[in-house]
Amino acid sequence: MFRIIQSIPSPKAEPFKRWLARVGYERIQEVEDPELATKRTRALYKAKGYSEDWIEKRMRGIAIREELTDEWQKRGAREERDYSILTGEISKATFGMTPSEYEDFKGLDRQNLRDHMNDLELIFNMLGERATTEITRNEDSQGMPKLKSDAKEGGQIAGEAKQKLEKRLGRSVASNKNYFKEPEKRRLLKKKEK
Repeated sequence: MFRIIQSIPSPKAEPFKRWLARVGYERIQEVEDPELATKRTRALYKAKGYSEDWIEKRMRGIAIREELTDEWQKRGAREERDYSILTGEISKATFGMTPSEYEDFKGLDRQNLRDHMNDLELIFNMLGERATTEITRNEDSQGMPKLKSDAKEGGQIAGEAKQKLEKRLGRSVASNKNYFKEPEKRRLLKKKEK
């Protein structure tokens, strides 16, 4: 693609050529130093209006998720469908909804569900995934049936903790609010103004 664009002699193509070259260079740098990709991700979230506190939780959630999917891959999950099934088990046991049901609940179309979770939703999501990772390692689980059982158990641990907190707070942790309609910073500013 880059070579095709480079072959276009029009001066109107020059800005696009420079942009493509810069993006390519940045990705090569990120391969050499993955921390640059993390910094870029943080900057993107900040530009979208997320707080530093939320960004920190989201980045930690990404690391926990990657560790879990690596574990699943080593133990028998092969296809994208496998990861969807396992993720669905955790989500259903934690929140009472599959990821697609949760997206509908939040009114999302194609956006990343986790990017629209509040602090508590992120925390309980991380707990379910981390618990699943630990159970899977502890039991040296192999194959999809056992991974599915572990995912359900990990989600149940998070789900029970969530239910205890909800009972104490007198409200649901799961929220139909999303950051697509109103960035987190604006929502927090409104709260402070009240």
